[in-house]
Amino acid sequence: MQFKESGYKEANGINLYYEIYGEGKPLVLIHGGGSAIQFDYAEVIQRLSGQYKLIGIDLQNHGRSEHREVPETFEQDAKDIIAVLEQLGISKASFWGFSNGATTVLLVAHLFPGKAEKVIAASGVTKRNGMIDGFFEGMAQATIDHMPQYLKDNFLRLNPDPGKLQNMFEKDSRRMIHFKDWDDGMLQSIQAPVFFIAGDGDVMKAEHIAEMHRLVPASRLMILPVGHGAYMMADENGNLNKALIDFTVMQVEHFLNN
Repeated sequence: MQFKESGYKEANGINLYYEIYGEGKPLVLIHGGGSAIQFDYAEVIQRLSGQYKLIGIDLQNHGRSEHREVPETFEQDAKDIIAVLEQLGISKASFWGFSNGATTVLLVAHLFPGKAEKVIAASGVTKRNGMIDGFFEGMAQATIDHMPQYLKDNFLRLNPDPGKLQNMFEKDSRRMIHFKDWDDGMLQSIQAPVFFIAGDGDVMKAEHIAEMHRLVPASRLMILPVGHGAYMMADENGNLNKALIDFTVMQVEHFLNN
């Protein structure tokens, strides 16, 4: 799928890369940790670019975007997204975030309630105990050698600088190591309808996704029989379940259009 427009917009001191596909109501696509627009959303873009104006943004230290030396925060990412949208002339949009991107778009809805029409939060987390057991202990011991090779290859294809790959890994891993629980009131404050999606074999516990659903007043919940993200992209082995992705996207369309 060829994008309609791509380029860079200044966001709080750095330039962030973006791509736009299709026409219609804006739907902003926010990738997960260590990833980029096309890696997480290629299948979604193929299926939805005929119905919506899809806006993908590579966040700080990721993909083709510029880097910061200061620690990453979800708050900074949320503010960066809004800065890019303002420069694109978009005052309100729906948001689809995956993994860390899901946590980010939930924060967008909390911090900028007037900007969020609807939110799809796919495999996000708001509490440390929402991750599978041992996740944070493993993260504290991880080096870049533990980063999945496919994510390293994708980063270097977009930005062939090993030093920046190391920076991205360090910023992402430290953000998760130091992750602090959200107060329940943050989710309870979200006014936009939210569609929570996850896999029953995800790195986030299904019961945590269900608890987030209970806290957001206007929300729906879908748990699918797969691992992390395989309901919207290839799994960690590169296997693509097209029928399941079709189903996920159909449910997202129904959520956005009703």
